[in-house]
Amino acid sequence: MKILCTTPVTHIEGIYEYMLEFGSVCYIPDADKNDLKQIDITKYDVIFCNPNNQNYVLDEECLRSFSGTILTASTGLNHIDLDYCDKLKINVMSHTNDYEFLDNLPSTSELAFTLMMMLLRNTHKCKDHVSSFMWDHTQFIGRQVKNLTIGIIGYGRLGKMMYDYCKAFGANVIVHDPYQGQIETVDLETLVSNSDVISLHVHTTEETIGMLNKYSLANCKEGLNIINTARGCIVNERDIVNMIKNKNISGYATDVVVNEFDNVKLSPIVNCMNDGYNIIVTPHIGGVTKEGLSIAYRWSLDKLKTLKNK
Repeated sequence: MKILCTTPVTHIEGIYEYMLEFGSVCYIPDADKNDLKQIDITKYDVIFCNPNNQNYVLDEECLRSFSGTILTASTGLNHIDLDYCDKLKINVMSHTNDYEFLDNLPSTSELAFTLMMMLLRNTHKCKDHVSSFMWDHTQFIGRQVKNLTIGIIGYGRLGKMMYDYCKAFGANVIVHDPYQGQIETVDLETLVSNSDVISLHVHTTEETIGMLNKYSLANCKEGLNIINTARGCIVNERDIVNMIKNKNISGYATDVVVNEFDNVKLSPIVNCMNDGYNIIVTPHIGGVTKEGLSIAYRWSLDKLKTLKNK
């Protein structure tokens, strides 16, 4: 089996060595789209990738007449042109339905809670303040989680974890998710008008793209903070920027932006943050923990056993 590895793995103990057990490996962790276009990709059986380290989409330009398997150590698949893969009958293997594995991977929900706490307690601003040798706590009056109303959009695996974290801190938690029947939920308008914090935990679909915008947020609660560890396109980023500038919402913390696979310099969210507004952006680190990566990569590579046995 010939494996083309386009994501860094050597920093995770034992993963590269484990990959070698399945065959020869061409390791190009810093490859960009132009690099892939220069490679004879058809001679490989497997492309091993991860969206955290990929600023391009695996599309027709990259794949050309590839006929093997794309193995991605992720649940999200927006770094892969699935329509083109379907057309060429390229096998795509991911963690999307690996429920047993995913239940033991809380890293993204932990980050969502961390980002929420940073906004509520102004820790990102405090750091810069003290770095400038100042010491005035009166500029950083925050909010405590206990008794706040936190709205969770999407009550899947990660949404449930976020729900439990917030409940453990004494928050009043409400949920919007029309596709589950496990707990009582509210409509989006009710959630927006009652929430001090909204945390997004949904997949990218026609229904969810741009679901938070100037219209859906028109009646939001004063001082609203929004947390996004899902995908950048779930919100209308320009509307978020305008609402923050106009003080319609208090802050926005995100691990994802629309332009992360293109040019982050084009992101209105990143540019607004750099202009000093109350925005926090992390570079898609939701699943990037030592424990999370080790488990995810090993679980992914285990899937190669099914290919090797065919």
